[in-house]
Amino acid sequence: MQRISELEKQYALEVLENGFRASRNHAFNARLESRFAELFGGGYAIAMANGTVTLHTALAALVIGPGDEVIVPPLTMASTSLSVLQAGAVPVFADVDPDTFNLDPAAAARAVTPQTRAIISVGLYGLPPDYDGLKSLCRQHRLYLIEDNAQCFLARYNDYRAGQQGDFASFSFQASKHLTAGEGGMLITNDPELAEKARRFACLGYAAMQAGKGKITKTQIQDPLYARHASFGYNYRMPDLSAAVLLAQVERAESLVQQRQQAAQLFTQALAGAALFKPQAVPAGLTNTYYTFAMALQSDQPEKDWYRFRDLFLENGGDGFYAAWRLTYQEPFFQQEVTGYPGIWQTYTDGLCPVAEHLQPRMLQLKTNYYDLSAARRNADILARTIAQF
Repeated sequence: MQRISELEKQYALEVLENGFRASRNHAFNARLESRFAELFGGGYAIAMANGTVTLHTALAALVIGPGDEVIVPPLTMASTSLSVLQAGAVPVFADVDPDTFNLDPAAAARAVTPQTRAIISVGLYGLPPDYDGLKSLCRQHRLYLIEDNAQCFLARYNDYRAGQQGDFASFSFQASKHLTAGEGGMLITNDPELAEKARRFACLGYAAMQAGKGKITKTQIQDPLYARHASFGYNYRMPDLSAAVLLAQVERAESLVQQRQQAAQLFTQALAGAALFKPQAVPAGLTNTYYTFAMALQSDQPEKDWYRFRDLFLENGGDGFYAAWRLTYQEPFFQQEVTGYPGIWQTYTDGLCPVAEHLQPRMLQLKTNYYDLSAARRNADILARTIAQF
């Protein structure tokens, strides 16, 4: 199996052969958005430049800004929280579940204040969060739910897909993700009013933007009396060349996701009976699409044992693995600069999320993007051997 097939090359070549003519420069975006929306049961899909601007756009469409708080998990890529700052709002960190590593609804409930307007959930490492708990909390306090599914594509939550639960759902097509064109993002919603606001915000506030329409007609653009900018907006649009590659990836999505799940199954088998690591728990009714295979080292000295295990794994011929990001609020930017920003009343210090602080130095992510499963099998064997030697 190849990550980039002849189909991606064919679609990309069509864009190049069109010479980027304005009359054809949105064709693949339109096809991609339509296909992506169908994948999630209808509604509206808006293609954008990456999976961070999608979150900023969702917050803007929901009119969340200065004076508002947004609850976020600390154990994830910082873009989730940075988008809140981009909107002028305050990120408030709530702790994670010790077994799933995802945002804990009970911790989120403790973080709610009169200023809270939304929760951004994260489908970490490919596993959907506890949507039932989060949605119940949102209903109780009249909060919006934005799904950050950058790492979670085609995972199931009972009878639904991750992406069908929130007011908005955001996806990333950055180079390491399940589907990619090197970069890119997608924002989906079932609400036509929110879709129109989001599309307009992501396209310079153009008046012609509609929930399901992302292109200005030739007649409009050539009219000297055409009033283009109806509202404030950014240029967050996806290039059609990226859309062409992503359309092919979406058409191959099931097989691309299954490849990662098969690699993860090999790692699960390698861990059987091993007490050294606790893999990410997958509750009943959920599926994990394994952006990476995540597990926590069971050690009282992670500052030594994490590196010792990593070095032994590499010595045995393993491909290496990833650590967890520093908790977002423990990054120097948050602890040294953000507190001084206008309108930021939150103080970001150690101790905010004890569970996440315990997990972060112990987290280990094995890569699953093996398109030749023999390589995944070899690394699974090395993992079992390294655990036995450790």
